[in-house]
Amino acid sequence: RESGKLVRYVHLGTGNYHAGTAKAYTDIGLMTSNPEICADVHGLFSQLSGLAPAVKLKRLMASPFTLHSGLLAKIEREGKLARSGKKGHIIAKMNALNEASVIQALYRASQDGAKIELMVRGACCLRPGVPGLSDNISVRSVVGRFLEHSRVFYFENAGAEDVYLASADWMDRNFFRRIELCFPVLDAGSKRRVIREGLQPYLEDNSQAWVML
Repeated sequence: RESGKLVRYVHLGTGNYHAGTAKAYTDIGLMTSNPEICADVHGLFSQLSGLAPAVKLKRLMASPFTLHSGLLAKIEREGKLARSGKKGHIIAKMNALNEASVIQALYRASQDGAKIELMVRGACCLRPGVPGLSDNISVRSVVGRFLEHSRVFYFENAGAEDVYLASADWMDRNFFRRIELCFPVLDAGSKRRVIREGLQPYLEDNSQAWVML
């Protein structure tokens, strides 16, 4: 209750609340009172409890409902920007990549001229650097002391720099057989911090990184 009114807060994370894995996994959490994000979370919980019909989310993408199609649209948008002569750029950090239609969308965006930098810690079914197919895609894996569990997705979007955090890898099971959330980082300072701490060190690493050929 603030100034006589009830204010909602939500916490969204890239991993689960587990005392055991928290000792070995690194994750990113977002605490926010953004009204649209809070309304989305409230609506999603009501839907999952069976007390409300399906809701149209304004800020969040959720699987198995809108996450897959939402990410495909953002990948295709970067390809379209590149095709029109603007800068198309995608950076994505995850634990695994094996969903076929997402891989095909990344190939198309690469052929359109978008720069795609992937950090996939484990299994990756995409083949980077194939002439005429994935020339503009690079894949690296950083395996350190802790399991880098956070999923971070960056889309240049003509300078708007959209940053999303998610609990989902780009896998069939995450898109279609689980409840997962992908949420935007809207605050400018927080967005810069996620890029600076959650993406750049992995792109610049020259001692722990494995580059996929």
